[in-house]
Amino acid sequence: MDWWNKESKEVGQSLGTSLGNGLSLEEAKKRLMENGKNLLHQEGTNAGIVRRFFAQFNDFMIMLLLVAAAVSFGVSYLNGEKEFIDSIIIIAIVVLNALLGVIQESKAQKALEALKKMSAPKAVVLRGGTRMEIPAEEVVIGDIMLLETGGYICADGRVIESRGLKTEESAITGESLAVEKETCIFPKETALGDRKNMVLSGSFVLGGSGRAVAVATGMDTEIGRIANLLAEQEDQETPLQKKLGETGKTLGMGALVICAVIFAMGLLRQEPAFSMFMTSVSLAVAAIPEGLPAIVTIVLAIGMQRMSKKNTIIRRLPAVETLGSASVICSDKTGTLTQNKMKVVKLADYGKKKDDEKRQLILTLFSLCNDCRSEKGKLVGEPTERALAEAAEEGGIAIEDVQREMPREGEIPFSSERKMMTTLHAMGDGTWMTVTKGAPDILFERCDKCLDGHNQVHFDSNKKSKARMQNGEMAAGALRVVAVAFREWKKKPDLSKVDSIECDMVFVGMAGMIDPPRPEVAGAVLLCKKAGIRPVMITGDHALTAQAIATQLGIYEKGDTCITGQELS
Repeated sequence: MDWWNKESKEVGQSLGTSLGNGLSLEEAKKRLMENGKNLLHQEGTNAGIVRRFFAQFNDFMIMLLLVAAAVSFGVSYLNGEKEFIDSIIIIAIVVLNALLGVIQESKAQKALEALKKMSAPKAVVLRGGTRMEIPAEEVVIGDIMLLETGGYICADGRVIESRGLKTEESAITGESLAVEKETCIFPKETALGDRKNMVLSGSFVLGGSGRAVAVATGMDTEIGRIANLLAEQEDQETPLQKKLGETGKTLGMGALVICAVIFAMGLLRQEPAFSMFMTSVSLAVAAIPEGLPAIVTIVLAIGMQRMSKKNTIIRRLPAVETLGSASVICSDKTGTLTQNKMKVVKLADYGKKKDDEKRQLILTLFSLCNDCRSEKGKLVGEPTERALAEAAEEGGIAIEDVQREMPREGEIPFSSERKMMTTLHAMGDGTWMTVTKGAPDILFERCDKCLDGHNQVHFDSNKKSKARMQNGEMAAGALRVVAVAFREWKKKPDLSKVDSIECDMVFVGMAGMIDPPRPEVAGAVLLCKKAGIRPVMITGDHALTAQAIATQLGIYEKGDTCITGQELS
């Protein structure tokens, strides 16, 4: 259902839950029994070892060898020789081949499970009006989820209350920036990444708090749909498997033809029928290369081991050979090609020349108007604010020291309507200062002065035009731009009068940030191209941002095409 297009009350009524008290304990237990646990199911990953062992025999060449072993056994028995060494060797080779395959695939499976294994997440829900912490797998549709900073979101939900709630959804949408959540209705055609009144399973709360009613769990969530798409992919034969299959069939048919020809020739020469039959079968068995499957398996197993030493896990043996035939590699952007971590790469201000003191002032103001905190020597907070704080620390400004020297005495939180955030600070001489950061275009209109060197000068239309040009150039380079300004006060201002606080400010500068590429990626891209492999980047980002990153990495070159998902459809 289009939950983002419905009022909160309507969502509650449709799901039979109280938005104030949540589900009763009995109802929650009933729904858990009816709908099952809130888990993602992965087909084929939990097959038993016996099943996986016999799956190794599902190959024409292997079947041919088993037939050959049976015939060899039959021939020896009928001749009364009681020597079954050939049959035993063939069966031993087939079993060894199967064991090697199972062992290698089991190792890969364990490695994958180790990568996925995380501490079991917990969820905080409201049941019968009581706040409860439960295992994430026990969350059911209709549960009221209580969302707090640092919390893991374990079900898709419709936001019914938001107090500065921001989430990180890059695992689902590919967008590395924090998403501020709202409670208002959005049109039915709204794209997944723009449904700001929804929270998604698999994401995290970066800031603020709020409540959401669970509307989908397990495989019905957006991340569950992705898992379904992966599970529905049919296993395709690799080029090697196809060639071996063809070889096996050719040898098998050839052996049958030889059997028939030798048998017919013997009969024409009036040889005993039984003796000729045994001779022709023996020749057919000898023609089948019993060692071929084992040799192929051993070679692929060696390849798998070598790949694991290069931190690459191959789940199925034949994929080793397929990887060697790759001509195109498709990769997502966020967290794979990039660091999934915003970083300030450019500072800009209005001034006729580069001014290091001005740059220090910009970073200091961004440190003051910032909700980041230091935990065990590590900055924790929303990605944009963390990037600004890290840029300040790289510039020699310790955020804790600055905030201690000019303590925060109040704030006007960021809102999507104003697109600004303001903090109030006490100065040492009894005066006050407000620091405001936000969207450049909006901030420019709230400033009547700017800093030119050490002087505050009138921020006239010409200067604003230059500042807008700088902002445009940074945005064109796929940078997310944040501007900062301040205002001094002789006495403590009333922060409830927002419009009178966020006006007549002094514009200081801007910071441009981006999710930077991983340093090792450009070299890997170059290596791929030298090997004749074409790398392709797929991302949910805006085309301009994607093209800028792809250009830095060497994926996008002059003459290449950058298209949106809508254009591709």
